[in-house]
Amino acid sequence: MINEKNYPWVLVGLLWVVALLNYMDRQMLAVMKPTMQLNIAELNSATNFGYLMAIFLWVYGCMSPVSGFIADKFNRKWLIILSLFVWSGVTFSMGYATTYNQVYWLRAIMGVSEALYIPAGLSLIADFHSSKTRSLAIGIHMTGFYAGQALGGFGATAAAAYSWQTTFHYFGLTGMIYSLVLILFLRGKKTQAEKILEDLPISSDKLPTVKGLAILFANISFWVIVFYFAVASVPGWACKNWLPTLFAQNLNIPMAKAGPVSTIAIAASSFIGVIFGGILSDRWVQKNAKGRIYTSVIGLGLTIPALLLMGFGHTFYAVAGAAVCFGLGYGIFDANNMPILCQFVASRYRGTAYGIMNMTGVFAGAIITGLLGKSSDAGNLGKDFAMLAGIVLLALAAQLYFLRPGEKDAV
Repeated sequence: MINEKNYPWVLVGLLWVVALLNYMDRQMLAVMKPTMQLNIAELNSATNFGYLMAIFLWVYGCMSPVSGFIADKFNRKWLIILSLFVWSGVTFSMGYATTYNQVYWLRAIMGVSEALYIPAGLSLIADFHSSKTRSLAIGIHMTGFYAGQALGGFGATAAAAYSWQTTFHYFGLTGMIYSLVLILFLRGKKTQAEKILEDLPISSDKLPTVKGLAILFANISFWVIVFYFAVASVPGWACKNWLPTLFAQNLNIPMAKAGPVSTIAIAASSFIGVIFGGILSDRWVQKNAKGRIYTSVIGLGLTIPALLLMGFGHTFYAVAGAAVCFGLGYGIFDANNMPILCQFVASRYRGTAYGIMNMTGVFAGAIITGLLGKSSDAGNLGKDFAMLAGIVLLALAAQLYFLRPGEKDAV
């Protein structure tokens, strides 16, 4: 039997694996293009490949606010389990795809299923952890995403050794089995919305929803958070979807090597970043209410020189060093998004709020993913990567100037 005192950290461990599977399954396609295009001719076009990556983001983004709303209303345990089982099933089915359209629509379905996870997962962690451990807990959970991103990079290696179809089958089957494990060990925690609804007459069930959205939309600080999160998400998604290609082009190496090198460089440094950012933020906020914001700004600041060096570097040490710097900074930033949101948004609205944040960030990512596909075809991928440093400055300035929390956490 799991000790109640230790369960908040057991929860982080359980969801860490879900986070790993989440990013591993979505990342594999970014590095398996060379082997897949032997069977699916449309993938020879970088523009078509950009559309394939972007459809996931558009669907994922549209679903994110809905997913956040659902996470605030229903049992988060079962949402997480359902999400994992469905997207793992999609990954398994990708191994049977024979046409571009089949891959396209499977990616769309994956966007729906994966969108259900992050608002529910992060809200559940925030429910179980106080302000003293929240950033570290979320930071540790975020390392699962980076580990999944790194393992996804080996999709190209596995596909070269076996086949891309077999690789999809085994990765998908792993997630489906783990969803059964979660049924036994994952616990839900009754949301504030559920508690409120229990005390209301049946005829008043819609009142908390309308009132909650009105309160959220009237919160100016929330919209500032949405803005800087969306802007900062642009280079994040660019790296997730196009950094392996940039490595291959700038260093003139095959994708089977560029995929693991690029994803491991980002993931390993991000792993350090989220842990460092989580510890620093949790300590700083005990002394200064803006401690989390200052920590996040430090992280974003590190990504600016990294993007410049990624775009213009043409030696292994320059490009790999830039990826490490970017991963470190983005990890610090990632660890503090939900904790900063908790300072401005009450717990019963956090799933919905994070869903809206995720939507705007993903839409920004979808736009840049499509644009960089055309940029790659035109031979300008490196130059356009470097230009992303300018927009990060906007996010950093908005975050630092406008966000002024009065308390450590909203209630």
